[in-house]
Amino acid sequence: MPGRGRSKYQRVLLKLSGESLAGRAGYGIDHSEVQAIAEQIRLLVRARVQTAIVIGGGNILRGATAESLGIERVAADYAGMLATVINALILQDALEKMRVTTRVLTAIEMQKLAEPYIRRRAIRHLEKGRVVIFAAGTGNPYFSTDTAATLRAIEMKADVILKATNVEGVYDCDPAKHQDARLFRDVTYMEVIRRRLKVMDTTAITLCLENHLPIIVFNLQRKRNIRDVVFGQRIGTLVH
Repeated sequence: MPGRGRSKYQRVLLKLSGESLAGRAGYGIDHSEVQAIAEQIRLLVRARVQTAIVIGGGNILRGATAESLGIERVAADYAGMLATVINALILQDALEKMRVTTRVLTAIEMQKLAEPYIRRRAIRHLEKGRVVIFAAGTGNPYFSTDTAATLRAIEMKADVILKATNVEGVYDCDPAKHQDARLFRDVTYMEVIRRRLKVMDTTAITLCLENHLPIIVFNLQRKRNIRDVVFGQRIGTLVH
């Protein structure tokens, strides 16, 4: 039952891709996927795990994709940040309908929609048991939402980053292209950088290395995986 036992981590940062909200279509919003993710997050809240979230915007617009279409890089990145705000509001709505108190904090001020990011305020929300969704990345172009997730995790003094993906963890090569791809159960930061493993970008990994912040990469599609990871089950790949 949710809430029984003791979680291994007391404060976590969950990194969600925008595509996780899109389902099989790969773009837009799939209501059933949003509901499923919200339900997993609700289980963490019931277990009294302080939960922060950083969400991407790739299901709506990627800055890199927009740039490839001829849009100037800075403008493209800002457009991508706005996409993350849309996703944050959608996820907040799903959580609130499940009676999970949620706050969206944005790195770019937009007072009609969400609170501006203030570190102490965010920590206070977590201490009160509210889910905090960080949107608009770092508020700066040229920085990915992976880097934003790492930065917010460090600022919130999170115990771990939970990196949700559509595969079982970190592989030595792309499992979609190579049947013999090998899954790592644990791997060091330096090995991720040296072998260019697809975990997070180098800036994010370096920040984790310097601040001794572990990352667990796992499959979001498996029901209850988020809660099981937080309660210490060996799921996915531990980067440390």
